[in-house]
Amino acid sequence: MGHMIGKKLEPFRVQAYRQGAFLEVTDEDLKGHWSVVFFYPADFTFVCPTELGDLQDFYEEFQEAGCSIYSVSEDTHFVHKAWADASDTIRRIQYTMLGDPAGALARQFGVLCEEEGQALRATFILDPEGEIKAYEIHDMGIGRNAEELLRKVQAAQFVEAHGDQVCPAKWKPGEETLTPSLELVGLL
Repeated sequence: MGHMIGKKLEPFRVQAYRQGAFLEVTDEDLKGHWSVVFFYPADFTFVCPTELGDLQDFYEEFQEAGCSIYSVSEDTHFVHKAWADASDTIRRIQYTMLGDPAGALARQFGVLCEEEGQALRATFILDPEGEIKAYEIHDMGIGRNAEELLRKVQAAQFVEAHGDQVCPAKWKPGEETLTPSLELVGLL
């Protein structure tokens, strides 16, 4: 499998659940703003609610950054609703939960484990044109960190806006960036 950086979002149409309502989401809904597409293996599991709750804890900061969150599992939108009804953690989620029971989105992003019928823990940051700017893929048992994901979104946005500058490790908004030049080679 080759890398996904620069790959454009392909057309899709799925059913989703958000805050007590069902809705349809298409690729067009992810355009015009930054997006995080957050795949996880399944509803009603163990690590997944900790990750989704962590994303909710930072939801306001993602919104302030102009970034929408779309969580995705191979469950249906009906199962997402049932999970929200059963779990205090999931009930408080404000972002959109996409249902991908046919695995079309997970296949498009290259993260479907066909033999298990589940997606790997995979996170994709897309720019407003639907182009992948960053991603990470984890084994099923390794949870992710929403605060670091937010930092990556902010760094991608900064680089997009300031093409002559780059963000060093652990960079956060307001901190010093680097301007690549011959004078910096080997000095950092």
